[in-house]
Amino acid sequence: MGDIRVIGDPVLRSPAAPVTEFGKDLRRLIDEMMEAMYAADGVGLAAPQIGVPKRLFVYDVSGRKGHVVNPELTVDDADTVLDQEGCLSIPGRATGKPLYAATPRAAGVTVRGADRLGRPVVLKARGLTARCFQHECDHLDGVLYVDHLAKDTARGILLQAP
Repeated sequence: MGDIRVIGDPVLRSPAAPVTEFGKDLRRLIDEMMEAMYAADGVGLAAPQIGVPKRLFVYDVSGRKGHVVNPELTVDDADTVLDQEGCLSIPGRATGKPLYAATPRAAGVTVRGADRLGRPVVLKARGLTARCFQHECDHLDGVLYVDHLAKDTARGILLQAP
């Protein structure tokens, strides 16, 4: 497993492929992703962020932790919530820490997918957990949080990134 990839790496802008094999390699990858997320003080991490172009993310936010393989996100509450959001893949050049901006997200979502053994998973979320799920699912489609910002705001963030 490599380091967390930063903006400019093509894997972050490419759609990830579905996971097709549920074996020990997948279980090892999930464990390594959790370790990488904790080491970076993150609340979520998508496989492309460590250079693995697979549809998988891990999370530990608001008292809930786990992983979702091949997630499909649906919006349950389309009310827009504006809150601070950052990304481990968009660190500040000067600090190495994520750069934050008020980012619009849906208030409530449901994520359907599978666990590490291929069993169905259905997770409903609001608040920070809903924001995390949307952020990580975006990564799997090659979308970054700055894509949801006004152009001037996004440019200001990107000028501070490596």
